[in-house]
Amino acid sequence: MNWLLHPIRDFLIWMFENTLEPLGNAPNTVFICLIFGGLVYWMFVQNKLNKKAEQDPNQIK
Repeated sequence: MNWLLHPIRDFLIWMFENTLEPLGNAPNTVFICLIFGGLVYWMFVQNKLNKKAEQDPNQIK
């Protein structure tokens, strides 16, 4: 089984050392910005849907 696990382990170590370590904190910043942008977008969509629901008298509330 080592013939399979060692190359996978070596690949994961190489990926970590050559991609994540040089990037530092940048991936965290990108994810935080994406999540924040998604939340802001959702608040605008939710506001639009709430206004539409208030104008519909046949809606069950």
